[in-house]
Amino acid sequence: MVTRLTDSPVYAHLWSTPELEELLGETARWQAWLDVLVALARVQARHGLVPPGAAEQIAAGARADALDLDRVAAGTRSTSHSTLGLIRELQRVLPESAREHVYVGATVQDVSDTWFGLLMRDVGAIVRRDLLALEATVLDLATTHRDTVMVGRTHGQPGAPITFGFKAASWADELRRHLDRLREGRPRWAVGQLAGAVGALAFHEAELDPLALRRDFCAELGLGDPGASWLTSRDRVAEFGHVLALVCGTLARIGTEVYELARPEIGELAEPTTATAVGSITMPHKRNPEVGEHLDTLARLARSSAGVLLEGTVVSHERDGRGWKAEWVALPEVCLLTGTALGLARTLLAGLEVHDGAMAANLERFGDRLTSERVLAGLSGRLGKHAAQDLLQGVLAGGGDVVDGVVARGVASADEVRGWMARAPVATAGRMVDEVVARARGARAGEGV
Repeated sequence: MVTRLTDSPVYAHLWSTPELEELLGETARWQAWLDVLVALARVQARHGLVPPGAAEQIAAGARADALDLDRVAAGTRSTSHSTLGLIRELQRVLPESAREHVYVGATVQDVSDTWFGLLMRDVGAIVRRDLLALEATVLDLATTHRDTVMVGRTHGQPGAPITFGFKAASWADELRRHLDRLREGRPRWAVGQLAGAVGALAFHEAELDPLALRRDFCAELGLGDPGASWLTSRDRVAEFGHVLALVCGTLARIGTEVYELARPEIGELAEPTTATAVGSITMPHKRNPEVGEHLDTLARLARSSAGVLLEGTVVSHERDGRGWKAEWVALPEVCLLTGTALGLARTLLAGLEVHDGAMAANLERFGDRLTSERVLAGLSGRLGKHAAQDLLQGVLAGGGDVVDGVVARGVASADEVRGWMARAPVATAGRMVDEVVARARGARAGEGV
């Protein structure tokens, strides 16, 4: 039985993906923890701390499907210890000769933080994959609509002409920065933890070089060595969570743009739909922008979870459960939300309807007022910027015609004003599209995409 709506089989698809459920689900999490214990035993065996045969027995028995998870839960409750139930259940299924060699010298945080390193590595790879796919779609939109002129809006009001390609290029540029963040951050995040009681790795200090043991342990799992124990240095987890929240923020910005421009009174964009989709059970004419709306919902929740991760950076001494146990909830949550948002955004943009006819009609609707910036530039050379601003403000305040108003004030001829208005309104926007597209495609080629 589930108690959270987000875990409901009916609604879970709105908050997670099957791929991430496989990675973050209950069985997968236990298996990941067991895999960490196997890696530890194998490395300890190579360093002479554990009999090689015992390490392989641990590897053979450390399967989540071989454990009685009810017994694990009961042991966890009875001992009030986060992993003692798991340890005892693993010992129960192992041959007696291997039981004393499970979990030697490690702590709960060694296991769970190393799992975090694996999680940040693997989720980061999924996020990168989906961002690359999304970037390709957005670059195509930017190229296709490089010269599709539309109304640019500020504060929700018509401002001056831009192109839809310019808008899409701003999305692509932001997505590329997230790809850069993932690439740059991966060596910081994808590290293991083998710290012992207070981080000093004192348990094995008399027998071998503990730092060599930790290095080999991390390498066994395909993780980097952290250099120093990070029991209360939680910046790695907070940084990763905030990068994911930033990704969700970008997707919400894109979704909100579609949401706003899909309004029938604007009608410039529309989400893809299907024959079976229902906008409203009381107003059958509606075609609601459900995906754009939900991207904003997911981003709000992602920011909330990232905030919990940031709170965890302020903890005390050499171990403090307040921070890292809150991460057990918040880190998987922000991973699930981000994966869901990326999947929805890919569907949204792959089938996005761009209504260039509506874009042209809206330009016509607002007419010469959209050229006020260019008229201001022309008049500024003659009157000075602020005097020109005051003059145009007076012309336009009463809803007057720009040409007639300027001519009536005797500062320019009608031909001059029309000449200012006729200047190419979006030439620079097109050049910026070209720059963004060229830079992104160059980066993709360098990455082998």
